[in-house]
Amino acid sequence: MRQYYQLLLIVVFLVSCTVNSQSVVATSSWRPVGSGITFGISGMALVNQDNNQSNFLIVHDNKKTGENRLAIVGVAASNQNNQSIEYLPLVWPNNVDLPIDLEAITRVTGTDKVAFMAASSQGRIYYFTLENNQTISILKVLDLPEISQGSNFEGVAIQEIDGKLVIVWGHRGQDSDPGVIYWGTLDLNSYQISPQGSAKFTVPWPREKVRHISDIKIDSAGTLYVTAATDNGDDGPFSSAVYVAGVFTVNQSKVQFRVNSELAALYRFDGYKIEGLELIPGENGGVIFGTDDENMGSSIYTSF
Repeated sequence: MRQYYQLLLIVVFLVSCTVNSQSVVATSSWRPVGSGITFGISGMALVNQDNNQSNFLIVHDNKKTGENRLAIVGVAASNQNNQSIEYLPLVWPNNVDLPIDLEAITRVTGTDKVAFMAASSQGRIYYFTLENNQTISILKVLDLPEISQGSNFEGVAIQEIDGKLVIVWGHRGQDSDPGVIYWGTLDLNSYQISPQGSAKFTVPWPREKVRHISDIKIDSAGTLYVTAATDNGDDGPFSSAVYVAGVFTVNQSKVQFRVNSELAALYRFDGYKIEGLELIPGENGGVIFGTDDENMGSSIYTSF
């Protein structure tokens, strides 16, 4: 019965997206964040929000010393006159080696701290707190479990579902190599990730040079959202789409995933390579996308 209601929620969401698509396009637009390849957004997570502004923690996939890894991006509410984007780079702690190729970030639920986990493409996880929107403290560095040879991770998400802290991560795949969605449970006391399953995942669009998974997020009902994108090199062209990939449920401590067998693109964008996705709940909420457009820098798109 629970799965029925969750699938019903997905249907309602898809219908609402279709009905409201014209108004979303009319009231939303892409806004630049930074120019140049070092400003690409590879993942994003909500920090806080009020009636005037939403703040997001973003990761950059930079690899060299002196290049930013994390930054706060401030996005003004639609009722504000100044719609420019605030960008504040954060200092990485000296006691932990600089990460290489951060590709995803998620807010950590199930704790009273303002905490996040960021993941590199090779599966290294950085668990840290953020104080006053500017100070990072690393709590633990760990690795994703059972990493297969050739894996390239571009998404991680954490959500509490029926009292269980569920963690999901994704191998991006490319063209005939499918993406892979992995899931399990997370114990914040022991820093233990216990894998429970995986599923291959491919998208119907984009079709060529496509990364089937470029980011993932889960809502509190267990619905998994996935972005996919083309990568034609540092100068593009790019395109992206957003899908509901399926639904997670928890049954007697067992995490189960029901794959969406008929994928429908909720959003399609030409000219942008989406690698960051976040869900913002509440009256002033919606979705936000961030791009890594390589030599063209980065932009964001909001539905709120």
